[in-house]
Amino acid sequence: MTRQQITLSPIDGSEFARRDLATPRQIADKLALAQAAQAPWRCIPLVERCRLVGAGVDRFVERKPQIAEELTRQMGRPLRYTPGEVDGFAARARHMLSIAEEALAPIRPAPISGFTRYIAREPWGTVLVVAPWNYPLLTAVNAVVPALVAGNTVLLKHSAQTPLAAERMVDAFVEAGVPADVFQFLHCDHDATQKLIASPGIDFVAFTGSVAGGAAVEQAAAGRFIGLGLELGGNDPAYVRADADLKHAVETIVDGAFFNSGQSCCGIQRVYIHRSRYDDFIAAAVELTNQYVLGDPLQPETSLGPVVRPSAADAVRAVIAQALGQGAKPLIDPRRFERDQPGTNYVAPQILTSVNHTMLIMAEECFGPVCGVMPVDGDEEALQLMNDSPYGLTAALFTQDEDAAQSLGARIHTGTVFMNRCDYLDPALAWTGVKNSGRGATLSVLGYEHLTRPKSYHLKLGVPP
Repeated sequence: MTRQQITLSPIDGSEFARRDLATPRQIADKLALAQAAQAPWRCIPLVERCRLVGAGVDRFVERKPQIAEELTRQMGRPLRYTPGEVDGFAARARHMLSIAEEALAPIRPAPISGFTRYIAREPWGTVLVVAPWNYPLLTAVNAVVPALVAGNTVLLKHSAQTPLAAERMVDAFVEAGVPADVFQFLHCDHDATQKLIASPGIDFVAFTGSVAGGAAVEQAAAGRFIGLGLELGGNDPAYVRADADLKHAVETIVDGAFFNSGQSCCGIQRVYIHRSRYDDFIAAAVELTNQYVLGDPLQPETSLGPVVRPSAADAVRAVIAQALGQGAKPLIDPRRFERDQPGTNYVAPQILTSVNHTMLIMAEECFGPVCGVMPVDGDEEALQLMNDSPYGLTAALFTQDEDAAQSLGARIHTGTVFMNRCDYLDPALAWTGVKNSGRGATLSVLGYEHLTRPKSYHLKLGVPP
C-alpha cells in the first residue's frame, strides 16, 4: 500500500494537499537520474547555466499570486505578506546569479616563471536540499540556485507542510529549460531522508531546520566525508542602547519578534533595554503589539496568522506558562485577541517582563509570537547576556554610534551583527551561525564556496620531450 503525507492547513485544520511518499525504488531512481545528469550539466558553460536558472526564476515569479496564496494556505502567514517571500526569492536568486562569474572564477596566486598555478571551483556532484516550512522559498533558494549554477544537480526535499513549494519551483525551472533530471523534488519522510543521506550518491546536504534535525543529518552522514551545510535554530537577542532612536527600535523589534507569528530562526526573542529607556520602550512596545490583528490569514486586515499546527501552539503556550510560573509578568492581555483559544493554533502575541535566563523563553528557541524583555545597566551587562545562549545566529544593536556597534559586534558570539535592523538576510553577505545555530554558509560569494570544492592545478611548463 502506498504511504502518503497529508498537509493540513493551519487556517482551519482542513486537508490542503495529499501526496504519495516516494518508495525506496523511486528515491533510488531519482538519485540515479541526478547522478547521470550531473556530468553533462557541469559541462554546459557557466553563462548558459545562469541563463537557464535565471529563466526558471522569472517563470516562478510570473506565478506570484498563485504561489503566495498557496504559501498562506500551507503555513499560515497572512496573505498580505506572502507575496513578499516570492519577491525575496527572486532578489536572492538574481543576486547569486549576478556574482556567479566572480565567485566561481579560479583563484590565481602570484605568478612563478615556468608554472601555471590556480585553484578551480568544482561542483560537489549531487546536492540534497532539505528545506523547512516556515520560509519555504527563501530557505530553499539560498542553496538551490547557487548549487545549480555551480554545476551540481539538486534533489529538493521540502517539509511535508509545504510540498507545493518544491513542486512549483521545480516545475518553473524545468519549463524554463533546466533539464528535468538536473533539478527534481522528493516527497519522503524523515527515515527515508536519513537513508538517502547515508547512501552513496549524495555529495552535499544543505539542511535548514531544528538542532535535533541537524544532529540527525550529521549522524546519517557520519563516515561518508561529504559536505554539510546546517542552518539550525536561534534565540536571537536585541540590545537597545541609551542613545538609540527609540521609536525606530520599538517598531523594528516588535516586527522582528512577531512577524510570521514568531516562526523565524532569526526572529527576536530576547530583548535587553538600557535602564534609562526601559519604561518608554515597554509602553511603546505594548501599544504597538496591541494593534496586531490575529485571525484568518486570507483576510486583508489580518497581520498575525496562526502558528503551523495545534501542537506548536501548545508548545508556545507551555513556554509562556513556564515563565509565568517562575515569576514573569505578561504585558499583553490575550483576551484582546479573540482567536486565541486553547486547542487552536491561533496564539496571541506576548511580551514578558521580570524574566531571567533560567526561563525557557530566554534560554531556548520558542518559535512563537513571544519575547522576553530585561533592563540592563550598560554595554557590558548586555554583552554578557547576549552571549549567554547556546545559539548564535544573529544579534541586533540599536544605537546611533557605529563605532560602538562594531566594537560590541566583535565581542558577540553570532553569525550576523545588525545595527538598527533585525530579522533580515542580505544576499551579498554570508548567512551563517555559530554554536547550536549551525555551520557553513549560504548566500554571498561564500555560498558558492561551500557548494563547490577546491581543486588545485600545478602545471610545470617547458619540460623537454
